[in-house]
Amino acid sequence: MEEVDCIVAGAGVVGLAIARELAGRGHGVLVLEAESAIGTHTSSRNSEVIHAGLYYAPGSLKARLCVAGRDRLYAYCAARGIAHARCGKLIVAAAPGQEAALNAIAAKARACGAGELARLSAAEALALEPALRCTGALFSPATGIIDSHGLMLALLGDAQAHGAVLCLDTRVVAARAEAGRIVLVTRDGAGGQEFEIAARRFVNAAGLGAAALAASISGLDPRFVPALRYAKGNYFSVAGRVPFRHLVYPVPEPGGLGVHLTLDLGGVARFGPDVEWTDALDYHVDPARAGRFYDAIRRYWPALEDGSLRPAYSGIRPKLSGPGEPDADFVIQDASDHGIPGLVNLFGIESPGLTACLAIAERVGERLSPARR
Repeated sequence: MEEVDCIVAGAGVVGLAIARELAGRGHGVLVLEAESAIGTHTSSRNSEVIHAGLYYAPGSLKARLCVAGRDRLYAYCAARGIAHARCGKLIVAAAPGQEAALNAIAAKARACGAGELARLSAAEALALEPALRCTGALFSPATGIIDSHGLMLALLGDAQAHGAVLCLDTRVVAARAEAGRIVLVTRDGAGGQEFEIAARRFVNAAGLGAAALAASISGLDPRFVPALRYAKGNYFSVAGRVPFRHLVYPVPEPGGLGVHLTLDLGGVARFGPDVEWTDALDYHVDPARAGRFYDAIRRYWPALEDGSLRPAYSGIRPKLSGPGEPDADFVIQDASDHGIPGLVNLFGIESPGLTACLAIAERVGERLSPARR
């Protein structure tokens, strides 16, 4: 049986960041990806926003890793030439009753160390974005956008430069703890052949498939395997350019951040995501959902024309909380939690996972390799 030092399951943005971190610490790293390309699910089906860290519970992993990851990510993008823009974001109150929500966001952001927010009157917000309608707003200058695929290619390139190897079309179907190692049973997607390979360190960064993978590990107590819930987010676009230069977010709604306006690096607008709870990995966008989008968008952009929205794409968030439940934090488990040396499981790595990827990777690296080689 072949044996390697470290295996990372999942070649999304978090898995690739972890592979880069471990390879940079001098470990031999093998990345196993079930799909035929990197980052085909949550990592490339999102708003591509670099979050400032405004919404999360103070002291939570989401809050701490988002703020730390944001600063690292901006520096990494600058150093590696990854396309990005620190464009800033307006969080808007569309009705007088929402002013309290802006105050709560500002207080939470201060408690999280997320940086300065500017409180704007309606007139001040309209001076920045004349097409906007609101009763007040917060302006976050630290929010930005990024080319997520360019980021993943850079992370992969760094990992490979330190000797990491990527295997596509390779699914982990079972695993077991054995003699101080994690033995994995993998299946080749092309021929369906199964192989066994052992690793002293195994990181389950499989995103939407993380819970199923963990459940297949013999010896892992099932109480350490949470139920993941799929929250599908649909996006719509409009033809041509919109009259906005900044991202525009409403106050958050249960399950997500509301139907917001984001811009890609070419200035093209996308609206979304909404929240559609699902049990399937189905990325079809139902055009009929546009009706809800018009209502939500017109609260802050009343000039949106009838018939202008077109289905764009969708993504699915691996959530640890369901409808009506409080938002759950990231879960990063190691031997101190479940008792299996060398095993790290990551669950519920939804937003702000892209922003936090480098900080998440460093945390995993410190748990598996406390001292750099």
